[in-house]
Amino acid sequence: MFFHFKLQSTYSFANYLLPIASHISAPVYIRYMAKIVRIGIFGVGHLGKIHVRLLKEISGFQLVGFFDPDDKIALKAEEEFGIKRFDSAKKLMESCDAIDIVSPTTTHFEIAKDAIKKAKHIFIEKPLAGSVKEAKELVELVEEAGIKAMVGHVERFNPALLSLNKKNMKPMFIEVHRLAEFNPRGTDVSVVLDLMIHDIDIILSLVKANVKRISASGVAILSKSPDIANARIEFDNGCVANITASRISVKSMRKMRIFQPGAYISMDFLKKKSDVFRIEDTMPSTNGESNHFEIDLPDNTKKYITYETAEKKDVNAIQMELELFHKSITQNKPVPVSVLEGYNAMHVAQQILDKINAQVIEK
Repeated sequence: MFFHFKLQSTYSFANYLLPIASHISAPVYIRYMAKIVRIGIFGVGHLGKIHVRLLKEISGFQLVGFFDPDDKIALKAEEEFGIKRFDSAKKLMESCDAIDIVSPTTTHFEIAKDAIKKAKHIFIEKPLAGSVKEAKELVELVEEAGIKAMVGHVERFNPALLSLNKKNMKPMFIEVHRLAEFNPRGTDVSVVLDLMIHDIDIILSLVKANVKRISASGVAILSKSPDIANARIEFDNGCVANITASRISVKSMRKMRIFQPGAYISMDFLKKKSDVFRIEDTMPSTNGESNHFEIDLPDNTKKYITYETAEKKDVNAIQMELELFHKSITQNKPVPVSVLEGYNAMHVAQQILDKINAQVIEK
C-alpha cells in the first residue's frame, strides 16, 4: 500500500503576482513572466556534467553556477563549461529560482529540504532520497511550500515508452531485465535503488492498482549492497511484474515485456523502440504489406497476429525532462513525475530491499 498525500499540482496565477505573500522577491515573477528561470546545479560529476551541458542549451534557463565540495571535480567543471563555482550551498540557493540536484543520493534530502524551505523549485535525480522516511518528509514539505518539485526518472522519457502513449495499456504480466556492466560510480546505493527503481516507477505508472504482495531475492557480489536482484510484485487487480536488475553483467540489456488481453508489447530501452503484437479474430487489412501471420487453434479456428514497430520519437530524454520542468514553472503546469510518484517508487523499492535483507538474515 502507498501513502497518499493531497499534493498541490498547481497553484494560482495570483501566487506569481503577489510576492508579498510568498518567500520570493518581486524580480523573480518578472523573470517567470519572461520565461527565464535562474537555476543552479548541485553536483557536477558524470551525470551532473550532462545536466550542465543541457541547461546551457535550453533557452528558458539561466544557469547561474554550481556547488560541488569536491575540488578536483569542481575545477574540471569550471574549466570545461566556464561556469561559476559557488563556495557554499547557501549562496547558490540565494542566487536561484530553482535548483537541480544531481549529487550523490545520500545528500539529496538535506539539499532538497533546505531548498524547499527557501521556496525554491527543485529537480531531483532519482532516487528521491536516501530512505523512505526522508522521501515521505520531502512529499510533505513540497505540499506545504507549494513549489514545483520533479523527480528525474529519466526512463519515463525514453522514446520506447513515449511511443506507446496512445496505446491501450492494460498490463496483466510484466517481465523486465535491466542489466548493466559494473561501474563503481553507482554503488553508493543497492542495485534496487540504482537500476531497478527505473522499472518500478514505470510499472507503477502503467498498472492502475495497489501493490498486494512482494517477494524478492538478491546477492551482493562486488559491493556491500545487492548487485543483482529479482523481485516479484503482485497487484490487487491480478497483474504480476517480475523484475531482474544486475550491475555485474557482461553486456547491457534494458527490456520490458508486457502481456495483456489480446496483445504483447516489447520495449527495448537501449534501442529506444517498441514492438506491438495484437491478436485479431479476422484477417486484418494489410494494404499489400505482410505485417501479420496466422495461427491454427485446436478448435479448427484461426487467429491473426498483427505486429508493428511503434513510432519512435527521437528525443534526448534528459533534455526533455528538464524542459518539462521549466514549463511546469513558467506555465504553472503539473510536473510529469511528482515527488509523490518518486516516493511510491521508493516505498516499493524499500519493501524489496527488506525482503532481500530478511533472506540474508535467515541464512
